[in-house]
Amino acid sequence: MAQKPSIPKGTRDFSPVEVSKRNYIISIMRRHFEQFGYQPIETPSFENSETLMGKYGEEGDRLIFKILNSGDYLDKVSPEELQQINYKKLTAKISEKALRYDLTVPFARYVVQHQNEIEFPFKRYQIQPVWRADRPQKGRFREFYQCDADVVGSTSLWQEVELVQLYDSVFAELGLEGVTIKINNRKVLSGIAEVIGASDKLIDFTVALDKLDKIGEDGVKKEMLEKGIAEEALAKVQPLFSFTGTVQEKLEKLSQLLTTSEEGQKGIEELRFICDNVMKLGLQKAQLDLDVTLARGLNYYTGAIFEVAAPAGIAMGSIGGGGRYDDLTGIFGLKNMSGVGISFGLDRIYLVLDELNLFPETITTATQVLFLYLGEPQAFDAMKAITFLRSKQVKAEMYPDAAKIDKQFKHAERRNIPFVVKEITGSSITLKCLRTGEQSQIDVSGILEKLT
Repeated sequence: MAQKPSIPKGTRDFSPVEVSKRNYIISIMRRHFEQFGYQPIETPSFENSETLMGKYGEEGDRLIFKILNSGDYLDKVSPEELQQINYKKLTAKISEKALRYDLTVPFARYVVQHQNEIEFPFKRYQIQPVWRADRPQKGRFREFYQCDADVVGSTSLWQEVELVQLYDSVFAELGLEGVTIKINNRKVLSGIAEVIGASDKLIDFTVALDKLDKIGEDGVKKEMLEKGIAEEALAKVQPLFSFTGTVQEKLEKLSQLLTTSEEGQKGIEELRFICDNVMKLGLQKAQLDLDVTLARGLNYYTGAIFEVAAPAGIAMGSIGGGGRYDDLTGIFGLKNMSGVGISFGLDRIYLVLDELNLFPETITTATQVLFLYLGEPQAFDAMKAITFLRSKQVKAEMYPDAAKIDKQFKHAERRNIPFVVKEITGSSITLKCLRTGEQSQIDVSGILEKLT
């Protein structure tokens, strides 16, 4: 019995139209990355497990896809160890590699490994797939692309200002209005944990707070209590759940809340610098907002934190995010190398553009003109014309087989090919526009004029 074809949950096949649309988004991102001075790199799809594990927090570690060692992967495991079923110890022995969870940690590894070849500050962009063993849902996949831009080797807050501008410039060209770039600062979160007496629970506090939009205020409070954060601490943090006003008003409220925290005040000053300069320089389409509940659960953020929300009314998670990490490369032996970066969620951006019908119609058109197959003598003349058109960057092809003319026309219509050459006599060509039905008697140069 033939096997029914299928693919793993959380993965997708992409049709020619979908690939064209994805490439459209990527080409815009790539152009803006390079305009802002970022250089492209690529890293392997899988890394040594030790490179990835322990860098994303406990929840992140659980979502890393492990790769079984090739050959007899149980060779190093004793019968006693198999019976004990200690998953952490067992995993370390049967899996030495893992699919990358994001592009940031592999980038940190790249910087350390190639530090003698890199000119700092180093601005890089990277557009490659990543994998997470997450529960698939709308806009959340197990295999998806990340499009990252990072700067390492600079502590200047102007980098954060520029990254906000980069987000704005990409979304503006995509025609995406109403995007909100949310910003917070890890030092502010540390300050809040300090003033409520929960500094020892900082990670638990931020991980729970980061889930506010998913599980609501009650869910966040419940999780904090379960993690050992006291009722009195929750009472002190209550104002965070209804923090409203302009960016400047929120900064003033934060300043009052964190009067006794030196770390918190430092975070507020960083936020004030970034927000003030972004406002003065202006944004094209996006809005900048201070979100004090924004935590992003990754352990390596130390300063500014970013998250991008889709326009109101679009049921979608974040379409981008990032932040400042002061010593990410330290885990690989290179100390005091500060960095900051952002990521664009290609797959979610695609879904948003599709829902809002923002893709240009022209990007889905591959072949521009199809020459019908009219028999062998005309086939050579057709290929001669096609060769000329291709040399002029026109997308042209010939229907390859003898078939009824009606079938060939339907083939062009199904593929949304706008023009068909239905007859060739010497240098005279009959060109038909399938959208209007108009026919023209022209030569091959005339086709070029119509299509370019």
